[in-house]
Amino acid sequence: MAPPGKRHRAQSTKIQVIKRRLAKFQAKYLTTDFAKRLVFDPSLLWVSAILLLVGELFVNVLVIQRIPYTEIDWIAYMQEVEGVVNGTWDYSKLKGDTGPLVYPAGFVYLFTILYYLTNYGKNIRLAQYIFCGIYLITLALVFRIYSKSRKIPPYMLIFICCTSYRVHSIYVLRLFNDPVAIMFLFCSINLFMEGYWTLGSVFYSFAVSIKMNILLFAPALLLAYIASQGIYGTLKQLTICAGLQIVLGAPFLLANPLAYLIGSFNLGRVFLFEWTVNLRFLPEEIFIHPGFHITLLLLHVVLLAIFAKPWFRYMKSFAKLQPTGVGIVSQLFLLPLFTANLIGVAFSRSLHYQFYVWYFHTLPYLLWSTPYSIWMRLCILGFIEMCWNTFPSTYASSAILHVCHFLIICGIFWRRHPTKDLKIDIKKDK
Repeated sequence: MAPPGKRHRAQSTKIQVIKRRLAKFQAKYLTTDFAKRLVFDPSLLWVSAILLLVGELFVNVLVIQRIPYTEIDWIAYMQEVEGVVNGTWDYSKLKGDTGPLVYPAGFVYLFTILYYLTNYGKNIRLAQYIFCGIYLITLALVFRIYSKSRKIPPYMLIFICCTSYRVHSIYVLRLFNDPVAIMFLFCSINLFMEGYWTLGSVFYSFAVSIKMNILLFAPALLLAYIASQGIYGTLKQLTICAGLQIVLGAPFLLANPLAYLIGSFNLGRVFLFEWTVNLRFLPEEIFIHPGFHITLLLLHVVLLAIFAKPWFRYMKSFAKLQPTGVGIVSQLFLLPLFTANLIGVAFSRSLHYQFYVWYFHTLPYLLWSTPYSIWMRLCILGFIEMCWNTFPSTYASSAILHVCHFLIICGIFWRRHPTKDLKIDIKKDK
């Protein structure tokens, strides 16, 4: 046993060490400068992300418990998959209260699992909690993308989480299939960012098999394949994507191939005018006219062609710099991907309220890729939110939504060339 004097000196030394550590902690973290960094520094976005994920868990539980569920498509989904459960593989015979089945095979398999987990679709509350999990997983995947790319400031995560009643409603009060497809999409994007191209293609193709809108990302993804994988590698990835669709659709293709292809990948589908968010200002006869649909498609293709050259330059730079492991390099990959999707949304023949999740989580990234001031960006984001929360849509809300889309696309076009700031940030991260 040590003498009392030595024990006292040892205890005193330990206390001094603890005090020094506390002083260092206080000097480093308990300062105004560090508090500002938590709000504005993209490199510390992960701190806000963790706190907001925990907060979102409680918010969603509160929403589920306090706000009544609204039935729109869930029962129809269950009726459609119930036909498969009962042995019907002919797509033309699979129907629900809202009409025939119009989604690919992945939707059927995934919602069949939900069918059994929720007592044949009857346990709505359990389904809501499952979709709460889907929401939180999606949010975590989005936050990881933002943290790695270091594009947006942490305070923008509050706008993603706390300002959109519509998005929370789509996930946990409506139970649409769109959020499920988006979750697999963001999973694939995270994999692509890490260089797992084959696994990313599997998840991307599975997302397409749940809902076809995921194809809006395809033009930019094709350029990414070519730039990073070469021609043979691109053919390999496209084969994986197509092969998964064939494997998933095989039982339906064998039963009635034409019905499956027309039903699940129907590019000519006509939407109901009463639900449109973006084209309320048009007469209904123009809204449903095939000539108008072709015009939108041509404009969509033209705009993709205009952006193709700068996108390919971005993707080649990404392929070259990705092996360095510097997270900010992912900006070169993300901007073309998110912009391609925005262009597709902007020229959609109709947008329904649940389609908001197609691009909601990418809006801050897109806005921070424009030359506009912070207040201008926040105003655009606020107007978009207002448009999606206007029910039923009006001439004004539809027109404002188009103006906002136009401003974002123009802003991205003006800054379509890689900036010196990105190059400087890459050097700092090395």
